[in-house]
Amino acid sequence: MRYPAERKEAILQKMAPPMSLTIPELAEQEGISAATLYNWRKQARARGQVLPSRSTQPDQWTSQEKFRIVLETAPMNEAEFAAYCRERGLYPEQVEAWRDACMNANADAAEQSKQQRQARKEEQKRLRKLERELRRKDKALAETAALLTLSKKAEAIWGTTNDEDD
Repeated sequence: MRYPAERKEAILQKMAPPMSLTIPELAEQEGISAATLYNWRKQARARGQVLPSRSTQPDQWTSQEKFRIVLETAPMNEAEFAAYCRERGLYPEQVEAWRDACMNANADAAEQSKQQRQARKEEQKRLRKLERELRRKDKALAETAALLTLSKKAEAIWGTTNDEDD
């Protein structure tokens, strides 16, 4: 069945904040199959619309959904930004926190990379130390085995010595 574009958009608006109705709720309310609604939501997301799926709580949205909000609000002035937040049931502080997280993402990545290099360097040091210790122990074991073999050969040649004769 074909639905008018206006009706589709009205239903998609109900999925978006602040209403954030779930697809099962909308399916029951509108008399449209859930599969159709899921398709509409998928198509709207492909066009860049923010339609959260996992939760109606903005703090629990996916990173991609938060990033889209940050991108949408980036060019807005303060009044437009406030209106946008009211329209979608968001707190401006939430969006600002998401924006800060996006801005610092590269700095965090650089810091993590530095920490990973440091950890890798420490692991390599530890590995070299363990390898040196293993070589030392191998040498000691080989020396002990050689001494044991020599003592057995000496015993076979000269027999056992008894210290009790003294």
